[in-house]
Amino acid sequence: MAGVKLTWLGHAAFRVEAPSGRRLYVDPWLGNPKCPESEREPERVDLIALTHGHDDHVGETVELAQRFECPVYAQVELRGWLAGKGLPEDATQAMNKGGTVDVGGITITMTDANHSSSAFENGSFVYLGEPAGLVIGVEGAARIYFAGDTNVFGDMELIGRLYEPDLVVLPIGDHYTMGPKEAALAAELLGAQRMVPCHYGTFPLLTGTPDACRERMSGCEVVAPEPGETIEV
Repeated sequence: MAGVKLTWLGHAAFRVEAPSGRRLYVDPWLGNPKCPESEREPERVDLIALTHGHDDHVGETVELAQRFECPVYAQVELRGWLAGKGLPEDATQAMNKGGTVDVGGITITMTDANHSSSAFENGSFVYLGEPAGLVIGVEGAARIYFAGDTNVFGDMELIGRLYEPDLVVLPIGDHYTMGPKEAALAAELLGAQRMVPCHYGTFPLLTGTPDACRERMSGCEVVAPEPGETIEV
């Protein structure tokens, strides 16, 4: 059986391919400037999970979910807002922190994150609940922690202890999220052996780099795929 595959699609968008071949998209903003042209129109989407409501993470969620008739898991306020945008109302897909859902062997656990979550509509911001991190368990083969947009916080140690992720995905761009210095501490708190950076290089404001993380890391491998590149988890 094939292993778990992770593909970075630029910014904070990822595709997770399970050993069974099912494809989970996390924060699918496929219109981001770094997403390869070949990845902008997926051939299949089986499941979508969102960390928070900012448009650079929600991306094309509604269009993809309608096209592929796939479930979308998000925090309850965000999921309710998406229902108002055309997705079916489904309480089983509206989660909150500490909760876990099992979608045919793919588990999604919602954790804490420190950031904000909103949409800009009609000249004002709409509150979309709180941001979250996600621990994705892939058919018993691997666990991946997606921190979402966040700073470093002490309870990352609890996330590491509780879920023991095989791989962590951390934002490193700075300005809107933690930068390399904070990401290095986050990896330490999580007890991470391997880290994939994201949310960097998309815009000039996002100045953090994988090399700056490597300079600060101790005992954690920084695996930095190019947009469109796939790695084995």
